[in-house]
Amino acid sequence: MLSTKNTIQGNWPGPTTTEPPRGPIYHFALTQSEINIDFHLQRFFQSNNMAVHYFDAFEELVTICQRFPIDIIMIGSRGSGVREVELIRSIKDNVFLRIVPVVMFHPQPDENIVVAAYQAGAEDFVYGDWRDKLVQVRIKRVIERSRRDLSINPSTHLPGPGVIESEVARQISMGAQFAVCYADLDNFKAYNDYYGYYYGDRVIHLTSRVIKDVVFDLCREGFVGHIAGDDFIFVIPPGEVDRICGQIIRTFDVLIPWRYANADREQGFIRTVNRRGQVEEYPILTISIAVLINENGEFSHIGEMARMLADLKTATKAKSGSNYMIERRRKY
Repeated sequence: MLSTKNTIQGNWPGPTTTEPPRGPIYHFALTQSEINIDFHLQRFFQSNNMAVHYFDAFEELVTICQRFPIDIIMIGSRGSGVREVELIRSIKDNVFLRIVPVVMFHPQPDENIVVAAYQAGAEDFVYGDWRDKLVQVRIKRVIERSRRDLSINPSTHLPGPGVIESEVARQISMGAQFAVCYADLDNFKAYNDYYGYYYGDRVIHLTSRVIKDVVFDLCREGFVGHIAGDDFIFVIPPGEVDRICGQIIRTFDVLIPWRYANADREQGFIRTVNRRGQVEEYPILTISIAVLINENGEFSHIGEMARMLADLKTATKAKSGSNYMIERRRKY
């Protein structure tokens, strides 16, 4: 699966080397018509390892945002601007894309288009002459505001608790049949204490990539969110649970040993102090997924689901190895 290759390349090698922290990188999703915004962007963001991802259609943008941690969507045009405003509206109507800031550029727009773009949800509208330093500062400020937004996890760039609750509530209000899957890592604290927060964060990134790649490869309409730490939520159709959870576990179990030093990987465990101050052996990290299916309008709000998921997660983590468990009991 392509996603596995991408995940390996993005997280290799393991903590056998002393890698310096990575510098900042800006990911731009860009569409432009009769104008060259990329020329200006590349001049002023080249020192920050900028990456530009081009798209023409909305579906291409969705795929890009699922594959990369997009910081900002840039839309440029010399035309009427009507198509671009509709694109902004589609972005802000999408539960996954709405957290990504949008900036539109037009050298000589009609005033109505500027107003319409803001009404559609654009974070900023740059028009007139492209005044280099001023535009650069405005774009950076938009990105910084987005990164401070509590609705997005700053580490993985996945939707946070607010957006997760909103998505589950939306599914419930629609009367949809869906599965909420709560994934977290077993013995992550021990790993984080043993290797340090830098390598712990690398594992969080690896986990987010595995979940995101598998969900979006197998279920384009799926949703993935990051609660905090090593806790993730994904929402998928009930019929996809076995296929997606199984693939996440298989991919994770193949990749996670390479986040260990050679000696620890070969012996299959690390030895560190537990919460009681005792030295304990902890096996290679595994992943547990608790699955709760909402069928026939059984649940009326997310609070009912959260309690059952918490109990089920405890039961799932009690089993050895990576596992997923579907709640079979009735609502309580």
